[in-house]
Amino acid sequence: MGRWMRPEVYPLLAAMTFVTSLCTFQLVRNVLQNPDVRVNKAHRKMAVLDNREEGMKYAEHGFRKFLRTRPPEIMPSINHFFSQDN
Repeated sequence: MGRWMRPEVYPLLAAMTFVTSLCTFQLVRNVLQNPDVRVNKAHRKMAVLDNREEGMKYAEHGFRKFLRTRPPEIMPSINHFFSQDN
């Protein structure tokens, strides 16, 4: 990077870059896909939006559907190791 940055700063820089990109992703996702955010002028004029299908599509995204098929374990190998009878 140059003479002004110490090597001890690299892990902090990596963590901050990851967190900033995660926040940016979530903000862009909410602005573009959230049915409650009204960027369009036609939608802003309406007091109550009738968009139940759009809301369900936003709430039931592909990652949530994938996780629904997986067992609710964070570390399955450790769970199976400690739950086995000797």
